[in-house]
Amino acid sequence: MADSTQSRFITFRDAFISGALLLAPLIVTIWAFSKIIGLIGGTFRPYFFFYLPEPVRDRPSLEVVWDILATLLVLILVTALGYVSRDVFGKFFVRLAERAILSIPGVGAVYTTVKQLVDTFGTQNRNMFTKVVLVEFPRKGAWTMGFLTNKAQGEAQLATGAEAWTVFVPTTPNPTSGYILILPPKDIIELEMTVGEGMKMIISGGAVVPPWTGPAGSDPVL
Repeated sequence: MADSTQSRFITFRDAFISGALLLAPLIVTIWAFSKIIGLIGGTFRPYFFFYLPEPVRDRPSLEVVWDILATLLVLILVTALGYVSRDVFGKFFVRLAERAILSIPGVGAVYTTVKQLVDTFGTQNRNMFTKVVLVEFPRKGAWTMGFLTNKAQGEAQLATGAEAWTVFVPTTPNPTSGYILILPPKDIIELEMTVGEGMKMIISGGAVVPPWTGPAGSDPVL
């Protein structure tokens, strides 16, 4: 009887854990979006809807609606700024604003760090990483993940006396710094994972491992 009760308890516990693990990503996503909407909408709501009557604007049941609308307005304005910044006139004001921010002690250092992270994961720079690769670094037998950045044969590559490719090996968890390796193709193993998946794995310190279906005809590896 005791064994049967314990078995049922274990089954119930395992089922609960499985259900919780299935719901966890959804719950975290909803929580994150609600926090973002509350932060952005709550901050900018008074500036966008100041003309509304207070009973309507400050009504608790409508706060979520105003926060969502304020967040959408901020997204539209940010998108419009992105379009404007592509023009010469817009770039001038962006550079002017950056100089003003960089002149503020403390704030300039934070701004520079964040900008480096954004530039690293931006579309333009991300397209420079053509492939996720494995290389033996920093010693023989120790494999390190990196990104193939170029197959062009410049002065540095030709100085090796044979064909050589350029690989960027970022540091973990801050991928804005790293090492440039110039290696022969035979020393580079190209992986099937996307650049985005490789970035996630590097930033997480290897905790996030992308699923892989394995070679054609093999069972999926999760």
